[in-house]
Amino acid sequence: MNEIELKQAKKQADKKALKFIISLFILYIFFSQGNLFMNSVLSPGSRFYNEFIAEHFNYIQGLKTALITCAVWIIKLFGFYVIYNKSDVMVVAGPYLRVNYSCLGLGVMSFLTAFVLAFPASWKATFKMMAIGLITIFVLNVCRIAGLGVLLGFFESQRNNFTYHHEIFNVIVYICIFVMLYLWIKKNTGSNASENEIKKQPLVP
Repeated sequence: MNEIELKQAKKQADKKALKFIISLFILYIFFSQGNLFMNSVLSPGSRFYNEFIAEHFNYIQGLKTALITCAVWIIKLFGFYVIYNKSDVMVVAGPYLRVNYSCLGLGVMSFLTAFVLAFPASWKATFKMMAIGLITIFVLNVCRIAGLGVLLGFFESQRNNFTYHHEIFNVIVYICIFVMLYLWIKKNTGSNASENEIKKQPLVP
């Protein structure tokens, strides 16, 4: 490869990188702000509340219910009696937990979805990574809620020492997601590189 070809390859790589960054930024803003807007649409008393949408398309409450139901099931496995509703989990003789919008992990989900969609990979690899990543975030969030219920149920004296569990959860989730994305990117770029090398090889009759 001569100097002109190297410059052209570098120019193409720079364009792809710039396109990825711009796409990632736009998609993340769209998903994250879209979820915040929908939270207002789906929350009674909010500025943009819509009763019809809230009644028939409330995916935020659906996610919240799924998290609470799974977490309560785990807490009960440890012998606790639990009372819960659409937003609250009360462990009898244990902690009282409220699952708000900020507890759902939609910010992390927005970043993952935006990153995977912006990255140049096949649709099959994209949707596979998106599904695995979103399920991983959901499972980690269930473990966080259930873990708080179990740990604070056993260790009552420590209930005031878990005020930063949101921040700790976000750090753990982002570490897991970055590791997954690194391996995913390495696999996809490696496979693409191998395909390109094969295509460049001369045909042998």
